[in-house]
Amino acid sequence: MDADPRSLAVTVCTRDGRPARAPGLGRWLATTAPSRARGTVTVVLTGDAAMRRLNREWRGVDHATDVLSFPADDDGPRVRGQVRHLGDIVIATGVARRQAAAARHAYGTELKVLALHGLLHLLGYDHETDTGQMRRAEARLRRKGGLTSGLIERETRA
Repeated sequence: MDADPRSLAVTVCTRDGRPARAPGLGRWLATTAPSRARGTVTVVLTGDAAMRRLNREWRGVDHATDVLSFPADDDGPRVRGQVRHLGDIVIATGVARRQAAAARHAYGTELKVLALHGLLHLLGYDHETDTGQMRRAEARLRRKGGLTSGLIERETRA
């Protein structure tokens, strides 16, 4: 993928690298992302069983979660003009469908909620340890992107 190092380029695919059926998700995330999100991101849509394995392997939690973020191991020197890969966002499609039904919105809307949340984690935000910075960023960006609620907001109401 040819990408401009001054913007965000998003690829949405299945676990095996084929294009995923998520019309407009990549474009929406790229335009909704904060301006400091520059480089490339891959959003992987996968089944719940694969997500359960990832969650167990990386977090020690034996169930399918909705979204996981895997920042790129990118501690090397920055080269001016070179496109940087920020990392990968993995979304469990079954969990996303169930959460969309519970929230009474479309599956595509839930994918946006989860992709935005995952992107913020790639950018270094952590709602479990910060003092509300991620919650505020998510609220601002979801409004920018036309979403009525975000994942953190929804979890704190539950």
